Amino acid sequence: MVELAAHQTYGNEVNVAETMQEMGKVAQQAARILATATSEQKDKALLQAAKAIREHEEVILKANLKDLEAGQEKKLSASFIDRLELNTQRLKNIAKGLEDIAKLDDPVGTFLAEWERPNGLQIKRIRTPLGVIGVIFESRPNVTADAGALCLKAGNAVILRSGSDSYHSSRAIHDCLIAGLKTAGLPEGAIQIVPTTDRAAVGEMLTGLSGAIDVIVPRGGKSLVERVQNEARVPVFAHLEGICHIYVDGEADLQKAIDIVVNSKLRRTGICGAAETLLIDKAREDFVEPICKALADKGCEIRADERVSRLLSFASRADEEDWKTEYLEAILSVALVDGISGAIDHINRYSSNHTDAIISENEVTAQQFFNEVDSAILLHNASTQFADGGEFGMGAEIGIATGKMHARGPVGVEQLTSFKYCVSGNGQTRA
Repeated sequence: MVELAAHQTYGNEVNVAETMQEMGKVAQQAARILATATSEQKDKALLQAAKAIREHEEVILKANLKDLEAGQEKKLSASFIDRLELNTQRLKNIAKGLEDIAKLDDPVGTFLAEWERPNGLQIKRIRTPLGVIGVIFESRPNVTADAGALCLKAGNAVILRSGSDSYHSSRAIHDCLIAGLKTAGLPEGAIQIVPTTDRAAVGEMLTGLSGAIDVIVPRGGKSLVERVQNEARVPVFAHLEGICHIYVDGEADLQKAIDIVVNSKLRRTGICGAAETLLIDKAREDFVEPICKALADKGCEIRADERVSRLLSFASRADEEDWKTEYLEAILSVALVDGISGAIDHINRYSSNHTDAIISENEVTAQQFFNEVDSAILLHNASTQFADGGEFGMGAEIGIATGKMHARGPVGVEQLTSFKYCVSGNGQTRA
């Protein structure tokens, strides 16, 4: 059995500013080592961490139970509890995610391009780590493993700051990552977790820790992401909300539409890829009742525009705020639109540019949707719940980025790298 380090619970009994500055220095030192670590070392650390998670399932679930009990006492929402909860299957998925990341090609040191200039200079563009990543997250303890593993694979050190609600679960998983690092002979400072629930630690990270942190990735609710985007003094990879749309075209297959819409909304309502608005071509009013009834039969509340309300006795009326809301619950806003143009107009007005989908048997219409909707992820005849780095073959993701600079969509190992130019000459000087 892989041995875990003795688990310390620091709580709030730390000098936050001093602790965070020291973590920044340790991360920088580790990043220098990771930049030249071999693929074999990094993969061994990941595989041993996965082994530790499997072997210490009982320890992790016991820690998670503390968080769940505290969450229930605080009367956290059902969707929040769902994001927080771990079980045997979810732990298996976390371990498998680590193993999947280990199987990925190592991006560090790969040649992105190579060319020769007329003067004989040989120029290579080579992929490099970003350095130190700061990840601030709330309720999902699996982010500890996903973020730690992806940063390690890409040669980056990472400082993780979990929310107070997932504090015990995240630390238990972090112990397994440290066990993997030790077995592989890599510095424990490569994956650090903030040892306090004091919110001042977030503010310290947003300053960049005296230049130690190169990028911040927030993973959580709107208030957290807004704070990070407003206060961070370093670049941020983030999305503010997942207001995801599904458009059911006039040439959609009804049964396919029912299956996709129900899955998109209800498979897991609390994830950022869950659908929040359903748009249906007004030419297919006959689709409204069967699709919405399938949702309602599974406990989904329907909030409808005026035209849909006339067709459904069980729907409540949507207002302007509904089209702007990420529910993260079993609630869906529904509207009839004037074909593909009406759908695109609605999406471009209200979308958070995260994930939007079209259901149609017309390839030309689907291509128009792809061309004219400016979101990070677009899907044709598939559930929005596939908006996930693991489903994209990235092993996992550190988050979804909706910005247009550097990273967009699922942030995996390649998105956690930059590049440098290596230029070789033979005595050339510039006139």
